[in-house]
Amino acid sequence: MEPLITGIHHVTAVVSDAQKNIDFYAGILGLRLVKRTVNFDAPEVYHFYYGDESGNPGSILTFFPYPGLAGGRHGKGMLNTTAFSVAVDSMGYWMERFRRWGIATKPPKERFDGELVIYFEDEDGVGLELVFNDKDNRMGFTHGHIPGDHAIKGFFNVEIWEEGYERTAGLLTEQLDHRLIAEKGNRFRFAATDSPGNYVDIICSPDSLKGLPGNGTVHHLAFSTPNAATQQDMRLKIVKRMLNPTPVLDRNYFTSIYFREPGGVLFEVATAGPGFAVDETKEQLGEALKLPAAYEDDRAELEKKLPTVTFDYEKYK
Repeated sequence: MEPLITGIHHVTAVVSDAQKNIDFYAGILGLRLVKRTVNFDAPEVYHFYYGDESGNPGSILTFFPYPGLAGGRHGKGMLNTTAFSVAVDSMGYWMERFRRWGIATKPPKERFDGELVIYFEDEDGVGLELVFNDKDNRMGFTHGHIPGDHAIKGFFNVEIWEEGYERTAGLLTEQLDHRLIAEKGNRFRFAATDSPGNYVDIICSPDSLKGLPGNGTVHHLAFSTPNAATQQDMRLKIVKRMLNPTPVLDRNYFTSIYFREPGGVLFEVATAGPGFAVDETKEQLGEALKLPAAYEDDRAELEKKLPTVTFDYEKYK
């Protein structure tokens, strides 16, 4: 039987400045900007997609940059940290790179066996980690300004804080094809596919303040499903759980359904395809502003409203 959920598809966060976002994620972290488009619900706002060379599920971090948006707050009921996977011997390189660019980090700590982790934040306060490990066989993507041996390979895990983990764990294991694969203290790790890029860590944190949406917070977590048929099957399972999923929505590069899990985090189930090469060649991904068909007639007006952004990777060598 074909699995309905294979792992993480993408994470989407909200930030305040489009140019700073590109500078940080494409420049300092070295991710590939695989798509520059607009928010379907607010076309005067960019939607940036970053990932590996092709923007494969398990590597895609996306952003809505809203100029002047008030800051949110990390806390329970929210995905607070997105962790990237890098080679086990890359810590010296990344610590020096962060020092060079003035990025503060927390001291390294060991999480599970063989995982050494450092926490940092982008300029808007989005919580990030690098996980130094030898479990990940994926190739890292680089524009050439970061050595291939040290390049980010994609996600390692995401971290969700909850009042209690049981209800969310029930949804993950009973509806979303995940299983509990590790636990340590108040951290419970789930995965549909037991490999880096697909780990969902639930932190039981009842004493934390409730998270508040805004600048520097994650908007939603998307899980990957193989195709439209498995997405419909998944939607029926969510309906039976009485979590009120949306209809299937066409996002050009995948189709999506959305619903809130019991702890309050917005979840999405997105199809693995058709992918980001439907309107650009693989070599040209992210170079031009791509608009949904409904907004193409408004291109000239939207291009006036959207801030000008540039892509100077040479600056970040």
